[in-house]
Amino acid sequence: MDKIQQDLLREVAGIHEVPEGAYSLRINGKLHGKNSSENIAIVTKEDKPGIDIYIKAGTKNESVHIPVILSQTGLKELVYNDFHIGEDADVTIVAGCGIHNGGAETSEHSGIHSFYLAKNAKCKYIEKHYGEGDGNGKNIMNPHTHVELQEGSRMEMETAQIKGVDSTIRKTTGVVMKNATLIVHEKIMTHGSQYAETEFDVELAEDGAGTHVISRSVAKGSSHQKFISRIRGNAKCSGHTECDAIIMDDATVAAIPEILAQNPEASLIHEAAIGKIAGEQLVKLMTLGLTEKEAEEEIINGFLR
Repeated sequence: MDKIQQDLLREVAGIHEVPEGAYSLRINGKLHGKNSSENIAIVTKEDKPGIDIYIKAGTKNESVHIPVILSQTGLKELVYNDFHIGEDADVTIVAGCGIHNGGAETSEHSGIHSFYLAKNAKCKYIEKHYGEGDGNGKNIMNPHTHVELQEGSRMEMETAQIKGVDSTIRKTTGVVMKNATLIVHEKIMTHGSQYAETEFDVELAEDGAGTHVISRSVAKGSSHQKFISRIRGNAKCSGHTECDAIIMDDATVAAIPEILAQNPEASLIHEAAIGKIAGEQLVKLMTLGLTEKEAEEEIINGFLR
């Protein structure tokens, strides 16, 4: 890896080099390297780009890194990754995509990730998207995630996109069974003329199913954001979706909720708040010696933390 690729790897996965243990590293549209461990098998797909990851039942306190790096302008790819997490396992999966576009062409990565959690399995999934470049080309990322949670399982997703992505359409679908839980924490920041669209569609299929979706975003410049959330309660279940956004300059933000209760025992809640930074917050920080710009940055960083 060259320095640009190493820097991208650090940004999206928090590592400086090829990690130990189970991993799959993809660079410029090709598999750069992969490694399985005793309890985690990574298998290259034969029919399309991507991998299958199999995690043995009962696996505890192990992690998998699957970052994608693009440093070649004009490269466009679509990758399929499937995760099969065995009964009573408890693992962390670190994904993410970093693009450095130093040319005039558009670079694009689309990842379709499917998660299948067996009974009482637990998974924490961390995904960060990051873009940069010194040319005129655009960076596009379109992640699609599908989750199927069996009885008693739990999945927590942490997704972030805070710099350098010109256009993104992010879709997450899920089916949550008896006493299973899906939790999503999303952070997005756009600036310039960037566009970001997020869509959640979760079915709470059986008694005790639950979901909690939180999206926090900041829209600057003339950027546009759209947040769509759809929760369907088909049993005695609980669902909560929350969208909080700070809007600045000439940006636009839309929050479009849809909650559908198809059982009298379903409890579903949607919350949305869009507004500018409160003046009293700025004044308070400026009295401590910060400039207005520094105060804005502090507030935004705290909001997205």
